[in-house]
Amino acid sequence: MIKLFLPVDGSAAALAAVAHAVALARAGLSLRGVLVNVQEPPTLYEVVVAHDSAVLDEVRRAAGADLLAPAEALLEAAGIDYESEVAGGQPATLLPELLENYGCDAVVMGRGRGEAPGRVALAMLELATVPVTLVAPPEDEGAAPLPGDEPDEDLLETPTAR
Repeated sequence: MIKLFLPVDGSAAALAAVAHAVALARAGLSLRGVLVNVQEPPTLYEVVVAHDSAVLDEVRRAAGADLLAPAEALLEAAGIDYESEVAGGQPATLLPELLENYGCDAVVMGRGRGEAPGRVALAMLELATVPVTLVAPPEDEGAAPLPGDEPDEDLLETPTAR
């Protein structure tokens, strides 16, 4: 069984990457998913306004859980086992560490917006010790479900991997 690392930031490209993993499973690949969302540290303004680090931690945890929900729904609908984590830090540096901690065999993640890979995708390509597949966002980014929406069956089709 392959253990796939699936970073999720709530973008259409990230959900397309999870849909790609579902397509791989439907094609016969035995896999288990590790969904990860990394929430950046609070800004100085947020720290000053909130006055309580526990409140900030809870807000970040809840925000990450909301962003993971559509990806979890896609995996659940396909009957794929997974685990989820919301972590706090800088995504470009923390994701490679989490990849190692979970002992994943490969990464499938969104390429980012635009034609070229984003900063986090480039960091994963450089720092990951396992194969990394970057998945382009759907042509119509409006086709991807928003956090909290039901999964769109169109996303379960095989997206273009790069």
